[in-house]
Amino acid sequence: MTAPSLPAALRAGAAGLYALEAAAGLIIAHGTWLTRDDFARFIEYGTGTAAIDWETAACALETGGLPCSGGERRMLTLASSLAGQTPVILGDAIIGIDDRNVGLLVQAALHASGQRQFPAC
Repeated sequence: MTAPSLPAALRAGAAGLYALEAAAGLIIAHGTWLTRDDFARFIEYGTGTAAIDWETAACALETGGLPCSGGERRMLTLASSLAGQTPVILGDAIIGIDDRNVGLLVQAALHASGQRQFPAC
């Protein structure tokens, strides 16, 4: 799958499940994780669809298998939490993320609640 088609495939794989759509939308909008070769191993591909193995990615993050900045760590953890795979203490998770990423998180939370914020494809 080519890099430009990956966001559409992730959205297709999460379609109709608002929390998964929000998690995928947050990772897509964040813009870092999908460009990393070491993160690619957590993406499972189907015919025209893709899904992130959130549980395995979160485990790798916690055990040092995905070195990253604090902000990148927080955004992946928050996205994984939206996907239902990682419990977070919200106060701890949002400390240290910049205004842009706070805005993306708000969009994701709204999307997960049914107020669709991210594009459908």
